[in-house]
Amino acid sequence: MGQRQDTHDRRNRGLWIGLALPGAIWLLVLFVAPFYVMLSVAGGGINEFFQTVVPVWNPLPWSSWNLSAVWHDIVGHGAFIGPPAFRTFLYTAIATAITLAIAYPVAYFVSRYGGRRKTLFLVLLIAPFWVSYMMRMLAWIDLLQQGGFFNSALSFFGLPGNTNWLGGKSVTVILGLVYGYIPYVILVLYAFLDRIDQSMLEAARDLGLSRWRTFWHVTIPLSKPAIIAGTFITALPMLGDYFTNQLLSGAP
Repeated sequence: MGQRQDTHDRRNRGLWIGLALPGAIWLLVLFVAPFYVMLSVAGGGINEFFQTVVPVWNPLPWSSWNLSAVWHDIVGHGAFIGPPAFRTFLYTAIATAITLAIAYPVAYFVSRYGGRRKTLFLVLLIAPFWVSYMMRMLAWIDLLQQGGFFNSALSFFGLPGNTNWLGGKSVTVILGLVYGYIPYVILVLYAFLDRIDQSMLEAARDLGLSRWRTFWHVTIPLSKPAIIAGTFITALPMLGDYFTNQLLSGAP
């Protein structure tokens, strides 16, 4: 009986391995290998004469013995562990925090006070994002250039209006990231806040909690999964968003 059970377990194990093997090979070929090549290129530079990418290391002659050399290249050249990486994570953290700080009140207002106009509010919020992302960034460039609307408005109110906002300023990149990803966070938060059982909020009020304490001690804890989901939805694309940075700052 025990031997038969062992044979059955081995068959099941072999079956699961056989089912998982095609997916593992697919993942290795179409994700791991391209990601390894992307790492070598992402930390490299540009050949000034040929204007071609020069990778940190040559990804083609890969073998297990040069793993230590690859790691030395990554750390030693500062391609991924250095000021650029620090700025990337810093900009992403700040932009994510600002996005959540703006998106949560908007989603809360629409879910609680939108009434029959909820759909209209959501359409008005996301309508600008039906336009191409590049067109929206080009519109921001037109607004932020030296003779653009933003500097003209500052001059009108007696403030310095000659700031070069497109000259590599961190605030421009961060606000561009916030603008690009905030609708996704609003939709995620709204979808969750709209499903919160109102009887729980009413029970908290009946127990003597004020509106603010009810919001802080009931609504916020209940919406933590949506906040976490919104954080990942925002932060992960921001980490790899080269396009916004390049357009709004002109500097990598």
